[in-house]
Amino acid sequence: MARERRVFFHSRQPVLALSVSFLIWCGGVLDGSPAVAVVSLSASLSESIQQGRELYKTGQYAQAAVVWQQAAKAYQASGDSLNQAMALSNLALAYQQLGNLSPANQAIATSLQLLNSTSRTNSQHAQILAQALNNQGSLQFTQGKTEQALSTWQKATAAYTKAADTIGITRSLINQAQAQQALGLFRRAVTTLNQANQTLQQQPNSVIKVAGLRSLGNALRIVGNLSQSQQVLQQSLQLAQKLGSPQEIAATLASLGNTVRSQQNPQAALAYYQQAASVSPTASTQLQAQLNQLSLLLETGDLGAAQALLPQIQSQLASVPTSQTKVYARITLAQNLIRLQQAQSKAQTGVPSWLEIGKLLASAVQEAKYLQDPRATSYALGNLGGLYEQTQQWTNAQELTQQALVLAQGINALDIAYRWQWQLGRLLQAQGQTQLAIAAYDEAVQTLQTLRYDLVAINPDVQFSFQEEVEPVYRELVSLLLQSNDTAQPSQQNLQKARQTIESLQLAELNNFFRAACLDANRQIDQVVDEQDRTAAVIYPIILRDRLEVIVKLPQQPLRHHSIIVSQAEFETTLEQLQQQLIEPDTFTEVQALSQKVYEWLIRPQLTTLNASNIQTLVFVLDGALRNIPMAALYDAQRQQYLIEQYSIALAPGLQLINPQPLQRQRLQALTAGLSQPRYGFGGLNYVEREIEQITSEVSSRVLLNQEFTSQALQNQVNSLSFPVVHLATHGQFSSNIEQTFILAWDKPINVNELNDLLRTRSRNRSSAIELLVLSACETAAGDKRAALGIAGIAVRAGARSTLASLWSVDDQSTALLMSQFYAELASNQVNKANALRQAQLSLLKNPNYAHPMYWSAYVLVGNWL
Repeated sequence: MARERRVFFHSRQPVLALSVSFLIWCGGVLDGSPAVAVVSLSASLSESIQQGRELYKTGQYAQAAVVWQQAAKAYQASGDSLNQAMALSNLALAYQQLGNLSPANQAIATSLQLLNSTSRTNSQHAQILAQALNNQGSLQFTQGKTEQALSTWQKATAAYTKAADTIGITRSLINQAQAQQALGLFRRAVTTLNQANQTLQQQPNSVIKVAGLRSLGNALRIVGNLSQSQQVLQQSLQLAQKLGSPQEIAATLASLGNTVRSQQNPQAALAYYQQAASVSPTASTQLQAQLNQLSLLLETGDLGAAQALLPQIQSQLASVPTSQTKVYARITLAQNLIRLQQAQSKAQTGVPSWLEIGKLLASAVQEAKYLQDPRATSYALGNLGGLYEQTQQWTNAQELTQQALVLAQGINALDIAYRWQWQLGRLLQAQGQTQLAIAAYDEAVQTLQTLRYDLVAINPDVQFSFQEEVEPVYRELVSLLLQSNDTAQPSQQNLQKARQTIESLQLAELNNFFRAACLDANRQIDQVVDEQDRTAAVIYPIILRDRLEVIVKLPQQPLRHHSIIVSQAEFETTLEQLQQQLIEPDTFTEVQALSQKVYEWLIRPQLTTLNASNIQTLVFVLDGALRNIPMAALYDAQRQQYLIEQYSIALAPGLQLINPQPLQRQRLQALTAGLSQPRYGFGGLNYVEREIEQITSEVSSRVLLNQEFTSQALQNQVNSLSFPVVHLATHGQFSSNIEQTFILAWDKPINVNELNDLLRTRSRNRSSAIELLVLSACETAAGDKRAALGIAGIAVRAGARSTLASLWSVDDQSTALLMSQFYAELASNQVNKANALRQAQLSLLKNPNYAHPMYWSAYVLVGNWL
């Protein structure tokens, strides 16, 4: 089946728009307003520059390139090197949009050579130089030369500063932030964006400021600062309304719709899209807003409203001139019509047929070819191939997909190339060509690996959902790798590759969560099992659409494997029911029945081997919804024991760990911080003081309680002394949304990125990392199926070797007892961290008041278990 592809139209393009569409020479104007000549031009050449700009604005890049090429030659003939450099800089942008990177590089290099060789160094020269540097940065970024792009954009900022062009400064700062994000420098990116915001705030009210604020808001959305994005966009909207500019109002309303949609507020997003369509004076902006409405209505299941919107969209589409905007609009409409076709019953009338959808995509192909736009042509051809896949016309689908792939690879458009590699893999699999299908899938995964930066913000034209557009590529490859039949089981090579593929997915998922590269682990978990702890086994479950695959690593043995035929829907429903029952008292029977099913799926097939190998610790690398379930609570009905009664248990966020070492007991000291009083709408934690007292009785501690527990005080203490243990007894939440993953200090909630900065300051200044980070009284966000991703995220991001956290908020009296026992075990100098947690959990389990798993199973140890 073809996968849904969601296209969100932004104010032309997301952040990179500032280094592409808006960088045509126009006197520093960020939006699409007419060019302003800053150097004297002859009337005819001035008209050529303007004509090229208008063609570029409408997506007619090939025609714009011809016009600017002619203008550059005319300026060269007249000896006007400054305007020649300007025309060549524009030409480079047009070539870049067409995917013609070699002539684009040549044009921008010639432009900069002319600018560097001229003796004129006035403000006009600085302005054109800044523009050319900004364009060169865009080209470098497009080609994956991110560090060079960042350096070039920094030079552009300096040139704009010399030219006293504050809007240009803002533009180049936003581009710098895009490069910093791509390099994993998330906090630097946010700092740079804040600097851009400060520059904009100092500007007088104007249409330029409206566009600058909108661009900043879009950039903040892409790096994950959704609340700040909304604030900046609201300011842009208020200013646009004050200036009475319908076009700017419409563009900012559309951007606000995208931001609140990212905040999971579809009703507010729909209202913004509707307002944008109603106030826009141009057909293209109305069309984009209506297409976003359509995709959102389909996403929320309002099929009647979606179908009622179709005639308006089709009418607007007919009135838009041939352009890149129109090509992508046709493709977006076709994608949504396919969704509508799939959702409606066959008897439903008024829904375009497969043939009509095919004609729509064929028109997109022809228009893209007319525009000589290989990227748009590839995207249209690939989507047409996807339509043929829907109707099971395999030969035509494969031919179109291969054409689309060749085009995408020819212009190094990896963000769409992986889609066609994935589509080709599905088509080959459908035709029974398994090995060729694996090869195509493998290429798709490798392409995704090459895309180092945030997978949400790769594509300037298409913003897609991670779960819909990235995750299935990995899982479908694993499904092919682990296929077995009556005569053969998966090979060791395929088992290794399957684990590595899911590992890559989980790392991509964490990068997607943080919008930054976040893994600096340096030790393979297999090595730890083989060399450091031969009583540990690693269990690696993989959730597939039609089955559960489980790979097991035993010390100094080949990988083992078993497969359970259970649908993903049934498996995840069981996990969801178990999760619900675990947090309710008096549900022993229900918990044991459900957790027994999971035990039979995960553990039973390997039990004999685990016993024969004298395994004492199980380390789980959990997948998907399994992260929300405590493995300690799995139940063996035959033995009438929970898994924690048989093994110590730990979790690993992936196949690598941060330099795992045993805890050095002789210097065991803890920095302990907690809140017992109500703060920010959270209730008091009455037993926090008792918990801290019991910890301090077991290990030497520095305590920050209530008013003393501020974010700054915590950072000061982390920096001042090398505490191997940091214990935070306070409210907190883990979520699949980075903005909803935080711990609560007296002065404010500390989000996960702030916590990362705070804790990693010590690791930058000192050689010793935090050995153990304990997050007591935290919980996973209710109703969030991927909430435990936040625990893995904090564990990896904070740079601690081990993290102990709770999956749900536990009775604080039982928490105090468990923590006291945990530290007593650690201080005994006889057990590792996993065993210390096990003994603490068993002490609660044996207490009649706390025997229910809700009290003792919530605690999970992530990372180094030694």
